[in-house]
Amino acid sequence: MGDPAGIGPEIIVGAWTETVLHEWCRPLVIGHPEIMRRAVRFWKTGVRVVEIDSPDEAEPAPGVLPCIACGSDEVLRVPPATIDARAGQAAYDAVVAATRLALTDRVDAITTAPLHKEALHLAGHDFPGHTELLAKMCDTDDFAMMLYLGPDDNLLGPGGLAVVHVTLHTALRNVFDELTEESILAKARLADRFMTRLMGTRPRIGVCALNPHGGEGGLFGDEEHALIGPAIERGRTEGMLLEGPLPTDTLMVHARDGCYDAIVAMFHDQGHIALKLLGMHQAVNVTLGLPIVRTSVAHGTAFDIAWRQHAETGSLLEAVRVASRLALDHVD
Repeated sequence: MGDPAGIGPEIIVGAWTETVLHEWCRPLVIGHPEIMRRAVRFWKTGVRVVEIDSPDEAEPAPGVLPCIACGSDEVLRVPPATIDARAGQAAYDAVVAATRLALTDRVDAITTAPLHKEALHLAGHDFPGHTELLAKMCDTDDFAMMLYLGPDDNLLGPGGLAVVHVTLHTALRNVFDELTEESILAKARLADRFMTRLMGTRPRIGVCALNPHGGEGGLFGDEEHALIGPAIERGRTEGMLLEGPLPTDTLMVHARDGCYDAIVAMFHDQGHIALKLLGMHQAVNVTLGLPIVRTSVAHGTAFDIAWRQHAETGSLLEAVRVASRLALDHVD
């Protein structure tokens, strides 16, 4: 459900009546049923929210929304578009419940609506976001956030475009300390495995430089020579089709034109901004390296438009579509 004060409940209800959603999968919601009923009343969709105890009981339809209840009734007192510890706790409870169902194979995949990181912290949970919380629950250190756009008129590559981030939710000043040859290579491997699985062939991967103009031969920094270049060379010996380090501004233009299937970005905004400009409402967040399938919308809680009938459901629908496809591959 995500943060109940944010746009999560709205986009779920808004997407629920779409026929394709039910063609892709047998969906159910994890969260507070009354919050979902509130969203139904708000959007006047007429969807009936049905409380269930187990995924096996779910009988979803465009007019029926099965919901496994979790979280305290305290969340019902949280005003819309408000950073509140009670909302952070409700979002945390929903993620934990969904992940436990996935880890025990009671659901095949999870798609998460956005949570608010400050609200999560106010509730006492010291995680920068979904990605790190999921990694902790799945007991894995080899993970990455990936943004993915499927092929369309803006992307000429046959498999779309994936962007994997070496560093993630951290202050920009920390990026230089957190970048290592091993971390760069690890994220390249995750991108390679994902896109190989998606495309059926090894992807062409462009690796971003860290510094402006690729460092200009060391004038603007030596990370390209000291860290990124050696990681690329090692990856090539493993059979990966890596190119770089390349200045990000031109690299993303070439990726849009179909020259690359995946990008390894050195930090959060380096990858996020470019990909979201290519397709904000079609982008999907995929957590790589987990034993479960998890996708998410590529936007935040959108407090500026939440509960104002401006919800855009495109990213959620695409996230469910990608999760459904990955789940089929995961079962196979």
